[in-house]
Amino acid sequence: MATYTREARVRAPFEEVWEFHSTVDGLEALTPGFMNLEVRRVTGPDGESGPEVLDAGSRIDLSMRPFGVGPRQEWTSVITRRTESGGAAMFHDVMEGGPFPTWEHTHRFFADDGATVLSDRVEYQLPGGALGRAVSPLGWVGFEPMFRGRHGKTKELLE
Repeated sequence: MATYTREARVRAPFEEVWEFHSTVDGLEALTPGFMNLEVRRVTGPDGESGPEVLDAGSRIDLSMRPFGVGPRQEWTSVITRRTESGGAAMFHDVMEGGPFPTWEHTHRFFADDGATVLSDRVEYQLPGGALGRAVSPLGWVGFEPMFRGRHGKTKELLE
């Protein structure tokens, strides 16, 4: 499985950055426009519709149409872990249905002298069987603009 990582320092308090990333509104605000994101449904861990916070067990059903090309890609993501303690926090989401055979995304947040270090780690496999596995290390070519945009938007909105 291939791995993509990216880190950024946001000049905003840890609590503010963590809270922002804990909601569907944050997801929508941070997804670059070229992805043409549509959130179809959000279900909390107890089955409630539209929870305020994406706790462990929350499910997000969405679709994307990158660059407006091709059919919309359906995607279901589940928050499998979410922790916060002493100026550090993380959540982990796993794609249960979507365009990738494997997609696991760990979001980490660390307080850093009044600012916040934001770290993304994605473990993934591209579609296409053996060929997809062979070229998966090149996935960063597509992921880098998306995550650079997400981190830039976080800074724009919170700094």
